[in-house]
Amino acid sequence: MISLTVNQKTYQLDVDPEMPLLWALREVIGLTGTKFGCGVAQCGACVVHLNGEAIRSCVTKCDRANHQNITTIEGLSMDNSHPLQLAWNEENVPQCGYCHSGQIMSAAVLLRENPNPTDRDIDDAMAGNICRCGTYPRIRKAIHLAAKLNGGKGNEK
Repeated sequence: MISLTVNQKTYQLDVDPEMPLLWALREVIGLTGTKFGCGVAQCGACVVHLNGEAIRSCVTKCDRANHQNITTIEGLSMDNSHPLQLAWNEENVPQCGYCHSGQIMSAAVLLRENPNPTDRDIDDAMAGNICRCGTYPRIRKAIHLAAKLNGGKGNEK
């Protein structure tokens, strides 16, 4: 039995400990905001927070997440009012939108660790998140806006 605390709610899951966390989140718990992109930790569509750190859920086994705290895009805010979600909307970041839950989750850790990032800081931190539509300039602009909306303070809720 695997015990996961996801978005502050605890789930007891009868799953194979080797199951990727992504599938437990999507298929067992039913939280489909986290996306499957590549399955080999290369694209970032599956990023969630494990104890506050950005991880690739497609390669993280449930056993590693057992008795840990997980935040998905659904748990970032209850009403989509997180500064990054507001900035993403304001800057019209998504084109197809597929990668953006992972992008936002990675950006949330960046802003928590560096509340006023430079363009270079953003590019370095977000380099592992692929957007096949190429909205990188809008992503960078939205991260800067989120930092301003948050008054330069880390924004992890």
